[in-house]
Amino acid sequence: MFAARTIAKLALNLMALSLPVRAATCESLASSNLPRTSITAANVVTAGTFQPPGPAPTAAARSVYQTLPAFCRVQGVIEPTSDSHIEFEVWLPTEDWNGRFQAVGNGGWAGSINYRDLATALQAGYATASTDTGHKGSSAEFAAGHPEKLIDFAHRGVHEMALQSKSIVAAFYARPVQYSYWNSCSAGGGQGLMEAWLYPNDFDGIVAGAVSRPLNIGLVYGWISAAQAVRRTPDSFIPADKYQIIHRAAIKACDAIDGLEDGLIQDPTRCRFDPGVVQCEGTDDNGCLTGEQVATARRLYAPVVDPRTKKVIYPGLEPGSELGWGTVAGPQPFYAGPDTLKHLIFRDPAWDFRTLDMGSYEEVESKLGAGNNPMNADVHAFLKKGGKLLLYHGWNDTVVAPGESTGFFEGVLRAQGNTAKTADSVRLFMVPGMAHCSGGEGPDRFNMVAALEAWVEKGRAPDSIVASQVVGGKVTRTRPLCPYPRVALYKRSGSIDEAANFVCRLQ
Repeated sequence: MFAARTIAKLALNLMALSLPVRAATCESLASSNLPRTSITAANVVTAGTFQPPGPAPTAAARSVYQTLPAFCRVQGVIEPTSDSHIEFEVWLPTEDWNGRFQAVGNGGWAGSINYRDLATALQAGYATASTDTGHKGSSAEFAAGHPEKLIDFAHRGVHEMALQSKSIVAAFYARPVQYSYWNSCSAGGGQGLMEAWLYPNDFDGIVAGAVSRPLNIGLVYGWISAAQAVRRTPDSFIPADKYQIIHRAAIKACDAIDGLEDGLIQDPTRCRFDPGVVQCEGTDDNGCLTGEQVATARRLYAPVVDPRTKKVIYPGLEPGSELGWGTVAGPQPFYAGPDTLKHLIFRDPAWDFRTLDMGSYEEVESKLGAGNNPMNADVHAFLKKGGKLLLYHGWNDTVVAPGESTGFFEGVLRAQGNTAKTADSVRLFMVPGMAHCSGGEGPDRFNMVAALEAWVEKGRAPDSIVASQVVGGKVTRTRPLCPYPRVALYKRSGSIDEAANFVCRLQ
């Protein structure tokens, strides 16, 4: 399969050599005749001058934009239905295009162009594209009473963007894209999995990190369950200043399981930590947890179970994640959970998340439709045509429990057959200490796209990917990320802060 695909790609490349370097000017792309699509603007942006619309970017984002090369910025609208209005942008390097296309995704409910990730892809030489998926804003309110807009958000908007963007790229460079990639995390990871499931021919390789989607009802119930857990009684809430108490105890209990005390839990699923070890012996003195707070912590670690069917709806958070609990178990519930149900299911903006019955899961999922859930392990068509799926997830993630990714990966193995051929098509890399997509206490900087390129284009499946921890602009630690279920084990010599002194093995 790989050899045949490589020969086909080489043939396309040889054909491209006989074509002129450029078939269209940037400005002429405004008159492109594309199905269901109107180009609203096409202009060259000179190097270092791009300014995104809307609020002023952060200092970090601004520094990225100031280093961008010159590019052709194409803006357009796709309207596959009478109730669709999918805005998208395609950025095309005017020099040194690497011959590849990289599409980037969104977070939460999308609703805007992802300029920061467009800039990152452009800097690396890609032609790149992003879409708002057919609406504006970060709420589900847009979809109430608009089923076509919900479909645009769920999957059609990204698919249409991929089709029209690749046509624009081919017109500008007078040659087709050599390889097409998807690269995104969180809700963008979910968009990638929907592509693999429903539109297997759109991309050659997909990077999907910490997959989430507010249309995943199991995830929605997980978010609301955490919010309910800290509000069970007047005394069940855990204040943020106690997270460190639980975290230190979890690290003390489980750090050395892998044979090395380094402040990280390599595989939290092997950890048997009970927060009862920090329960107050007398009165609450802020250095311990009350009995009610211990019960809350245990609920956050435990999977969410449908009381009627006894089915696990959502996996629990992992030991080591405690410093991030405020996102889902803080003073406010994680916004996307209540937002999904109040606008799409109950159609009541005043609906109270405290009233949700966990036993209603199957009924609610059937109303929204399982076809909108990206956690579908049927990616057979994508893998059969030679596609590569590279997944990653931080073990300390609290927005999306890591078990979502390990469960999905194991589901793919069951569906495809747990064979060497499957391992050559889909791999999962769990990141010790990393929070949601980035951040946390462990090395969280890595180049998944470079690993995916080598896999797709040269047939080199990633056996490890080096991750770096950066503090104050300096690399302070590197570690290999390993294909799940392998973990990075210390070789017993050399610095524990250098990746070369670790090996990926089953523990």
